Amino acid sequence: MECCQGKSTLACSLSRELHSKGKLSYILDGDNLRHGLNKDLGFKAEDRAENIRRVGEVAKLFADAGLICIASLISPYRKDRDACRAMLPEPNFIEVFMNMPLELCESRDAKGLYKLARAGKIKGFTGIDDPYERPLNCEIEIEQKDGVCPKPAALAGQVVSYLEDKGFLQVE
Repeated sequence: MECCQGKSTLACSLSRELHSKGKLSYILDGDNLRHGLNKDLGFKAEDRAENIRRVGEVAKLFADAGLICIASLISPYRKDRDACRAMLPEPNFIEVFMNMPLELCESRDAKGLYKLARAGKIKGFTGIDDPYERPLNCEIEIEQKDGVCPKPAALAGQVVSYLEDKGFLQVE
């Protein structure tokens, strides 16, 4: 099985592709946000909800400024994603679901977080001892094809194609 690129890699590839089309974008990366804006939050359900709420508010500000905001993070609870969706005018919230097997996520565990969660040293970890609620109506779903993940440029191309089809990348 080929190792799939993660959400941050997709976000970076997408940002580069948008830039090549003359579109301004900004990546809100969950890991980076937890070092600054959200450093006071842990992984309990209420902290996760507040993390997503804050990211949604920041994304809304970027959208108001005319930038395409790419929020690259794990948002395990449907109600939190729906609350972010409600912050933006339809159809400006585009949910991209990276539907990857847990085993693949664990195999790419560069920070060792899954190992810590499996050892009981991190509580409330998504996919281990806390659920992930699959989206019911995401706009884009990214999956492996025959056990192989597409390359980052292909993943970004899938998102860009959606944006083009929906008129988000029209020249003004």
